Amino acid sequence: MTDRYDAIVIGAGHNGLVCSALLAKAGYKVLVLEANTQVGGAAVTREFAPGFSVSACAHLLYQLQPEVVRDLSLRVKFASEDMTTIALAADGKHIRMRGDSVEGVSDDDAVSYRSFQKRMQAFARLLRTYLNKTPPRLGTRKLRDLVTLAKLGFDIRRLGKTEMREFLRLIGMNIHDEVDERFESPTLKGAICLDAILGTHLGPRSPNTILTYLYRLAGNGGQVAVPYGGMGSVADEMASTARSAGVTIRTDMPVKRIVVDNGRVRGVETSSGESFESYNVISNADPKRTIFELLGARHVETGFARRIENIRMQGNAAKLHLALDGLPDIPGLMKKDFAERIVIAPDEHYVERAFNPVKYGACSPQPVIEMTFPSFRDASLAPTGKHVLSAVVQYAPYASKEGWSDAARDKFLKDVIETIAAYAPDIESRISASELLTPADIEREFHITGGHWHHGELTLDQFLFVRPVGGAAQYRMPIDGLYLCGAGAHPGGGISGAAGRNAAREILREKS
Repeated sequence: MTDRYDAIVIGAGHNGLVCSALLAKAGYKVLVLEANTQVGGAAVTREFAPGFSVSACAHLLYQLQPEVVRDLSLRVKFASEDMTTIALAADGKHIRMRGDSVEGVSDDDAVSYRSFQKRMQAFARLLRTYLNKTPPRLGTRKLRDLVTLAKLGFDIRRLGKTEMREFLRLIGMNIHDEVDERFESPTLKGAICLDAILGTHLGPRSPNTILTYLYRLAGNGGQVAVPYGGMGSVADEMASTARSAGVTIRTDMPVKRIVVDNGRVRGVETSSGESFESYNVISNADPKRTIFELLGARHVETGFARRIENIRMQGNAAKLHLALDGLPDIPGLMKKDFAERIVIAPDEHYVERAFNPVKYGACSPQPVIEMTFPSFRDASLAPTGKHVLSAVVQYAPYASKEGWSDAARDKFLKDVIETIAAYAPDIESRISASELLTPADIEREFHITGGHWHHGELTLDQFLFVRPVGGAAQYRMPIDGLYLCGAGAHPGGGISGAAGRNAAREILREKS
């Protein structure tokens, strides 16, 4: 071993950067090792065609925790803030959703939506409190864990008897039944279902999709934003804060293995053969990559390795980037609407039908799509007069039964373009370049097992007390000195920084 640090963070994704900065602010000598050429993990901005840049994976900011912004004194400049969601309808009578209001639906639906959002926001605020805490360990007798458990029960009771019952009834339910009971508008129901299933291996009728809907709202009350310079600007700001606090960040430095001696970590070895020593190694990689590729399953008990292996984390969403010679024509939209978030999910049944093929390893021929035109407000992303379309495309299975051959990729890209063309007839003629990232591509480029953004499904059996698995929910792995700080740990994925902040606080508490 040559260089010694108080802590080494594997991966300069946003959670790794948050964790490293907070440790450095507390006086730790911290090293961050990143496999890619730029920091940010899945929150990066890069060129995909000459002159056209895009947020390569995550493209909207809706979960960045205020506590992270405060603790790191982050200064994020927004191109679009508190965006309206426009759900496209085939007849051009699109609906617009923002906060607890919706336009383009009946008066009854507008009233019902306001009531629905009031309840969901109250539940999301309760959830948000616990996103920013270390989960209590079940079965423990530690006073701190018992107090947290008691406070959770008290906070649920504070909702009131009626709302407490509704929270406990709804938390494991599917979003389809809830919206079908409440609303008339198919477009409204489809848009809500889309928000519940994006980035998951779930359909609207799947259990836990109300939980995933609440998780989305728990970020910033459902507000959606796009930063200037794309998502990479957020990661760059975090990296700048970390460096100012004294963190050393080295890119193009993939870690080959975590070094273990006598049951505790001693440091890491990189693919280039360099070694760095530390008694604290914090992995921003997903749990499977951390245990099976970096650590080695031989260092943990068989039962623990089996639980890690059983984490469900097969990605189901692709990312599409289009370079356009101009904005497409979407009947029913005004030019200013291209600054907003636009979704294609015509009704709840459409979303469920789109999910069906994925159950059998096939891509959806009519996928669900969330798209933005980030260059509309941020001219730095495209040449003058030209534009970028950035879209999350749900459903594309990681484990495609046909494999992701060039032919399969071209077929899926054609289906996606045709789906968009149903609302923007001239879209194909506008395209000068395209890039489609399948879950397999996301795995390869961002080093995420299965290409799953959340490093594992967000379901009740993989959430809170049991994330990533039972007995490891407090960021510690069963090897002394090894911790997780990424999306595979509590609370999960999204550009929030909560997992990195929680992990840093837990490490500092343990070492104090």
